[in-house]
Amino acid sequence: MDDVQRLRYSRHLLLNEFGEESQERLLASHAFVLGAGGLGSAALLYLASSGIGRITICDGDRVDATNLQRQVIHRLDSIGMPKVASAARTLAALNPDVRIEALEERADADRIAELVRAADVVLDCSDNFATRHALNRACVAHRKPLVSGAAIRFDGQVAVFDLRRDDSPCYHCLFAEEGESMDERCATMGVFAPLVGIVGTFQALEAIKLIAGVGETLAGRLLLFDALASRWHEVRLARDAHCRVCARARAAAA
Repeated sequence: MDDVQRLRYSRHLLLNEFGEESQERLLASHAFVLGAGGLGSAALLYLASSGIGRITICDGDRVDATNLQRQVIHRLDSIGMPKVASAARTLAALNPDVRIEALEERADADRIAELVRAADVVLDCSDNFATRHALNRACVAHRKPLVSGAAIRFDGQVAVFDLRRDDSPCYHCLFAEEGESMDERCATMGVFAPLVGIVGTFQALEAIKLIAGVGETLAGRLLLFDALASRWHEVRLARDAHCRVCARARAAAA
């Protein structure tokens, strides 16, 4: 870390629980963020400003006017641009030292697995269950920590699935792929603008803690946020011994 970086990250370095060693870990790390919408906007801004050395962003959508109510990484002159290009432009202005890989694509399962394998931490900022499950399978297979977030209407949730740990549940343990869960989209259900910022920022917080090795992460816990009542609720998560994703992977590795 050079003197310019010591000045930029000085408020991190003043923290007894953080310090220079943790900041060095961030600078050397690689985060993969799937989704550059509402959750991704908040998460990306804090990952970049905190000094994550390399960030890969994957999203196949383009910015439109309805996004600007909550997707704060995009600007009025971004309308029509690929979301990843708009996000990369904002992040470059915020912290030019961060290496941004902007991928304008709708990644399939094989591509997701390739991107997960190269990362140190994965943030799920997507908006559909098929993508979430593909991302979870890749994180289980490559034992990468997954920070999951979701927000719809006035309800948000965030969880960490630290697949490096043998006792950790995976996303499938909580939301079975063959279950009856239905995708709910902001376009039809609506979403309270600050909610995605709260959840996305929380995702960045957990990802940074995982990389820096500080504090206690959300691994094994699910936080639910009711924005109307301004209340958090915590649910403890247990690994499903019969999970057809992580149980099979552990059995195969044994």
